[in-house]
Amino acid sequence: MNHISELTTELSALYTGLKNGTVDVKIATEMNNTAGKIINTQRVQLEYAELCKQQPNIVFMKPKE
Repeated sequence: MNHISELTTELSALYTGLKNGTVDVKIATEMNNTAGKIINTQRVQLEYAELCKQQPNIVFMKPKE
């Protein structure tokens, strides 16, 4: 997964699978946990850049070309 839009797509599919019963609750829980860690990592990078008064360069969050 190289971009936040891919994470969004994956989480949407996970939600659908959980809703229709094709994804195990334990697997969905672990995937959501991992997604949360990815998002929190990006948040830390943003906060760090703000504290350093820098423009963040986070490929994961840049618009796709």
